[in-house]
Amino acid sequence: MSWGPCFMYYICPQCGKKFKYATDLIPEFGEAFGKCPACGTMGAFEKEGARTLDDLDYEEVE
Repeated sequence: MSWGPCFMYYICPQCGKKFKYATDLIPEFGEAFGKCPACGTMGAFEKEGARTLDDLDYEEVE
């Protein structure tokens, strides 16, 4: 049984935006992985895992 994609959830310390990255995209984003899509600041890591109950609060970076 698969739980679907695994995400790393972040909140931006600069602008407060909540966002998430799928862990399978680490090679694609490289050094930019974990950075806020709005302002480019490195996000503060919050949690990791499959989709959580508050998943819709986080914008997915693609």
